[in-house]
Amino acid sequence: MAKSSATKDAQALLHSLRSAYASTPTNLKIIDIYVLFAIFTALIQVGYMAIVGSFPFNSFLSGVLSCVGTAVLAVCLRIQVNKENKEFKDLPPERAYADFVLCNLVLHLVIMNFLG
Repeated sequence: MAKSSATKDAQALLHSLRSAYASTPTNLKIIDIYVLFAIFTALIQVGYMAIVGSFPFNSFLSGVLSCVGTAVLAVCLRIQVNKENKEFKDLPPERAYADFVLCNLVLHLVIMNFLG
């Protein structure tokens, strides 16, 4: 009896999440896919390091931090570009994208400097 009500609750939750996400604008969905790709790439690098080893540890750290930093910056971009977010209503989307590109440039310059 408890399993059936828990299953129904889980199905209702998934259905409500799916219907809410269906109304999300396409540009936010593209940013979401980019974030998932960056996190997936970081997980692949961690798995590779666990299997093969971490001889050039600076390279491993640089790769993972690059992926995680890019994902964090993309989440910040998603927050700024979202029209439903009232905090950034005065910020034009072009400014948010320019901030994203500039911060990514600074992030990757720091990472390249860390590589040596």
